[in-house]
Amino acid sequence: MSDALCLDVETTFARYEALRNRLPAAGFDLVPQQAATLEDVAERFEGFVLDAFGVLNVGDTPIPGAVERMARLRAMGKRLCVLTNASSYTRAAAEAKYRRLGFDFGPDEVVSSRDIAVAHLDAVAPGAHWAAIAAEGDDFADIPAKVSDAMSNPVLFYRADAILFLSSARWTPAWQDRLVSALEALPRPVVVANPDLVAPREGGLTVEPGFWGHDLADRTGAVPHFFGKPYAAAFEAALDRLGPGRHAMVGDTLHTDILGGRAAGLGTVLVADHGLFAGHRVADFVARSGIRPDAIVATT
Repeated sequence: MSDALCLDVETTFARYEALRNRLPAAGFDLVPQQAATLEDVAERFEGFVLDAFGVLNVGDTPIPGAVERMARLRAMGKRLCVLTNASSYTRAAAEAKYRRLGFDFGPDEVVSSRDIAVAHLDAVAPGAHWAAIAAEGDDFADIPAKVSDAMSNPVLFYRADAILFLSSARWTPAWQDRLVSALEALPRPVVVANPDLVAPREGGLTVEPGFWGHDLADRTGAVPHFFGKPYAAAFEAALDRLGPGRHAMVGDTLHTDILGGRAAGLGTVLVADHGLFAGHRVADFVARSGIRPDAIVATT
């Protein structure tokens, strides 16, 4: 591997398809409704579980009209919950980011895959010292376990009890090779707190922890513990916030948001114009994957 890595939409889609055996299973027997905005399908649902990247924002830029759309959905009596795989943020930091972008989500309306992963650490490796792959400056104050920055002290990859993958911001193929070697020398649990392969940002798609986690599985034969969409625990946490009712997962990816939402018993809405499939004919990817949302909207 080189130290430069870039994924495009076709490569990402093909990789997700190759990983289907590691993703939740769900059946799809419907023809998606086509609509302009989320508001146009709102009568079908009582609440919405909202992905962040590609639905509310792209990178640090709010999607045009998304803030106003959330206000109108609230006025219609719809319940809202953000479910994000952005595990480099603490929940408090995520809430602050959304407020900065103009959204009014409260503390009980945000669920981070970081929160989900942290809640399961002791079950994966009780009392472990965790070697963290994290964003620079992450102090782990929100994590009730012993966690150290392994990129500042790489010997931890060989000595810590378990590995916690929170952020790929500083990660490269060279670091990945080092981690593979460490796990081959001493196999240990790995928790990946963001199962996404990529995330849409202003400059294109960035490679996320899920990509590296599945690469670890391919190369070591040991599948990490993934927490976040499309896995069940993330949706259970979001539904705990929303309460009973007919709710829909709203997202920009087929293999995380739509597949995971359907497997969790949610309705599903795919946003076509801003996330993974921006600039592409999304119907082609729906047909090729067989993952069919209840509705496809152009924008949030």
